[in-house]
Amino acid sequence: MTRSSDILDIIAARKSAGEPFALATVVRTVAATAAKAGAKAVILPNGTISEGWIGGGCARAAVLKAAKDSLTDGKSRLVSVAPEDALEDHGIKAGEEHGGVRFARNMCPSQGTMDIFVEPVLPRPNVVICGSSPVAVAIADLAKRVGFVVTVCAPAAEQTAFADADRRIEGYALPVDDAAARYVVVSTQGRGDEAGLLAALAVDVAYVAFIGSRKKAEALKAALAERGVPAERLARLKAPAGLDLGAITPDEIAISVLAEIVAVRRANMRERAVASA
Repeated sequence: MTRSSDILDIIAARKSAGEPFALATVVRTVAATAAKAGAKAVILPNGTISEGWIGGGCARAAVLKAAKDSLTDGKSRLVSVAPEDALEDHGIKAGEEHGGVRFARNMCPSQGTMDIFVEPVLPRPNVVICGSSPVAVAIADLAKRVGFVVTVCAPAAEQTAFADADRRIEGYALPVDDAAARYVVVSTQGRGDEAGLLAALAVDVAYVAFIGSRKKAEALKAALAERGVPAERLARLKAPAGLDLGAITPDEIAISVLAEIVAVRRANMRERAVASA
């Protein structure tokens, strides 16, 4: 069995590496149970327990289901595993949810009750900014304060426009894969529009937007199509970027773009939750 100090180190290492997992913690036990309050387990997206222990098969199926759901929609869950007669005494059936608690039947001989809190630990979403325009700088500042990882892509000479960034890429070559969801905004003020859009549309990301007029965006789309960018990729481009707030200043435009990114992110999470239900 993994010691508490060891599992905390493992949790910290996985978080630092940006690996998604769910953390299950036994918060209450009644009568005889295999695991006691404070027991923890790390559950991977494939449904396996990689470290820790929260008891045997009595609680495993319900907790693994809650972990899968939490990793899908980003929401924590409280699971109560109780013997059937205890559920009946409260007029509850296994599989039901009441007051934010999901109930499951304990079929083990111990006939104890366990409450397990399951929380998702997901990589922080990543806002990737291509360019160093005033809007790009404003988005970087706001995105960091909202909780996003900020990746800045710009030529070396333009990197100084950003006081702080989690990651920096000289030029516009985006990594193909990333464990976290990526939301890309191209805002170069004409100093690298095509290069930034080519890089952004070449990889699979949750959102890609262009800061500029509709007319300019259409001209760029035509140029990119001539360069062989598939139509389905071009159709993903959001231009003009951001929610229609009537924004004028760089800070206002940044707010409209971040608001749209948040809306897209939450909508995607809701869709995944419905699809997995």
